[in-house]
Amino acid sequence: MNRQDLFERTLASLYAGMLSDAEWPATSGLIDEICGIKGNFLAFGDEAVNDDIDIFFARFCYRGQRHAALEQEYFGSWHAVDERLPRIRTLPDSQLAPTPSLLSEDELKTSAVYNELMVRADARDSLNVRLDGPGGSRIVWTLADPVDREGWTSDRVGAVERLLPHVRQFVRARQALVGARALGASAVELLDNVRVGIVQLDRRGRLVVANDRTHALLRRGDGLTDRDGRLHASLPKEDAVLQRLLAQALHFPGRPGVGGSMLVSRPYSPSRLVLHVNPMYDAGREPDRGGAGALVLVIDPTDRTDLDPERVGDALGLTRTESWIAVLLAQGKSIDEVAAETGRQRTTVKWHIRHIYGKCQISRRIELVQLVMSLTDVPGVRDYGPVRPGRS
Repeated sequence: MNRQDLFERTLASLYAGMLSDAEWPATSGLIDEICGIKGNFLAFGDEAVNDDIDIFFARFCYRGQRHAALEQEYFGSWHAVDERLPRIRTLPDSQLAPTPSLLSEDELKTSAVYNELMVRADARDSLNVRLDGPGGSRIVWTLADPVDREGWTSDRVGAVERLLPHVRQFVRARQALVGARALGASAVELLDNVRVGIVQLDRRGRLVVANDRTHALLRRGDGLTDRDGRLHASLPKEDAVLQRLLAQALHFPGRPGVGGSMLVSRPYSPSRLVLHVNPMYDAGREPDRGGAGALVLVIDPTDRTDLDPERVGDALGLTRTESWIAVLLAQGKSIDEVAAETGRQRTTVKWHIRHIYGKCQISRRIELVQLVMSLTDVPGVRDYGPVRPGRS
């Protein structure tokens, strides 16, 4: 298999894997192969109450095998003392940084993480990168040591750089599916989901099928329209962006599809729809014979009508203020946004959150969101803010 074929196979696995976490180890193994590395470690999370990070997803994999014990050891014992992390968090988006460059000369000699853990993890010569994630989250990706003494050749670095926009899109789409409680669903099962709009296109870019939620938007012309069997945004400028994203997502031999995201304005609402456009790979079919082309996820950030603070408070034993704050957090609000909406200081909001955590016997925001969302049939979809189209 030549490198282009391997790259396309890796992308096919990556975009298919956004539907299910179980697919990530196999995708990770293909990444190891194309980059010529021993393993890779992907994690992303958001700010927690103590200004640390709530981890939403973390996978340490070597050659297609997940090492859960190493994940537990790292986050249980090493994460708090890892000297790299504060420096990785301040890296410009998509900038690659070798691990030794993140440590001082003294730290290279004294750091327990570098001299103990990373020796066992085959990561002393690793590359690190930070990507802007959805809703202000941070994506941190570490590529472990190269498999040979050639080190980080230009070909290897180039392979990593080509993968970066696809890894970012994997995270965006995965989080959208988590918000819609659709992670683990097949492409067919997604059509029955009532919490997220789904559009499937063929390889000519024509609309094959859409679920009821999307049909309702299309009938109203609520930001999206169906013109002659093709998906369009209502505003011409946004439609130009959407058509470019759709064209990028459609893949052909020698030209892999590229995912991307955008915001779409709506005539009847100040909020905008979030669209995630992702390639779909249908093995064994030629482009001129139809088959899967692209999958579009349509997210309405305002669709949280069943989040009732009183109901949440009664179920979780919270005060009126705590219930209000819990619901706002479940809606994807940041601590600063909660403070502004409740008219309280940021420190006061964090004090209330600590009390909520104590009453609910939890320690992370994602656990609180899961608790609140378990009390309602409406998904908690994060507000993605400005979303940039993916870059090839």
